[in-house]
Amino acid sequence: MQTDKKLHWENIYQTKEPHQVSWTQDIPATSLDLIKACHLSKRSKIIDIGGGDSLLVDFLLDLGYKNISVLDISETALEKAKKRLGKRKHEVNWIVSDVTDFKPNESYDC
Repeated sequence: MQTDKKLHWENIYQTKEPHQVSWTQDIPATSLDLIKACHLSKRSKIIDIGGGDSLLVDFLLDLGYKNISVLDISETALEKAKKRLGKRKHEVNWIVSDVTDFKPNESYDC
């Protein structure tokens, strides 16, 4: 079952561009608003669960957040995000995992 989920999401990200999926947002306004409402410091630990190739990480980096993790079951999705970010990819902790199996070694503020 786990392998089926991973294969499904790898296939999606290998065969579709962001504009071809319903969840892509040019500006992830709701997520950004919720994070801003938490009044976190720029060093707070933020994790984007199921972040995939989302632009949220780009916006968080632009806003000056320094402790960002992005988790997704699809390594392909994360590789696309890393490629898009270029050198800034090194400022992010990338986690390939199904959230239902994820056992964090640290706690997150958001």
